[in-house]
Amino acid sequence: MKRSELAVFDAEDVRDLLDYPSCIGVVREAMKALSRGETRQLLRTMIHMGEGRTFAQMPGALSDDGMFGAKMISVFAEPDNPGVRRHRGLVTMFEPVEGKPVCVADAEEITHIRTAAATAVATQALARSDSRVLLLMGTGGQVHSHLQAMPLVRDFERILIWGRDERKVGAVIEDWSSRLPVEPAGEAEAAVGEADVICTLTGARSPILLGEWLQPGTHVNIVGSSGPGPVEVDSALVAVSRFIADSRASALDAAAEFLVARAAGLVGDDHIVAEIGEVLLGLVPGRRNDREITAYKSLGHAVQDLAAAAHIYTSHTKRNSI
Repeated sequence: MKRSELAVFDAEDVRDLLDYPSCIGVVREAMKALSRGETRQLLRTMIHMGEGRTFAQMPGALSDDGMFGAKMISVFAEPDNPGVRRHRGLVTMFEPVEGKPVCVADAEEITHIRTAAATAVATQALARSDSRVLLLMGTGGQVHSHLQAMPLVRDFERILIWGRDERKVGAVIEDWSSRLPVEPAGEAEAAVGEADVICTLTGARSPILLGEWLQPGTHVNIVGSSGPGPVEVDSALVAVSRFIADSRASALDAAAEFLVARAAGLVGDDHIVAEIGEVLLGLVPGRRNDREITAYKSLGHAVQDLAAAAHIYTSHTKRNSI
């Protein structure tokens, strides 16, 4: 039997080939390419199969003559823990010369890494340079990936961990206390008042972060909700912030917090002042002063997953050609 030319990367392979510093660079370039109009992608499609069960497809191309492919993923609530959702699936990549599929990679691990990398890219571009206190709201898988990525872009002196379950907060602290200055956040409002940078990383159905709690100069990354419905922050936060998205088209379609604020008449479509790629390209200013509240809405996009998978495949090919 002819040996298959299709490379398969499981979760361990993804972690080995896609380190956080590299992924931050990959995502940065992907978002710039998106805002330049070089990439091709469709809005994600979702098939809902009952409460807490979704199948999503995200096709795209890195450029007209670059690699292309699709991410296919199931987002299912864990039966014994309904507030926690697992993202399981595959990213399949094709090469651009003959159109052959060349690799399949574990989508859950790519999602963990590239989501935190995208938050880090936005934080580097939008947070105050003197930001020293980071608040991570959530105790699931994304808190661990963000603890890997966020210290790469700012020198945080304190990292506060907030969650509804004190035992889970304690478990995160125990995992990371030997490596980073992590501590329990305590009450959310008080922790928000201390934070320079905040990341919401939950499956919350209603706001866990209110605009009235924020201090001037705070930067907020809104990460947990990836479709219409669940909101992690309230409409007051959306309205008061300089609001930047990873993709304007996707935000107008699926950014839950923005859509709720718009439906309430608090903001219009022009409240999305830029895509993060436009900020990175210098086309639109991000933070304009040290007192401005900035917000980045992360939905996650095919080009991020495809760029990460292309990096994995390229790294694997180089490693095996030596």
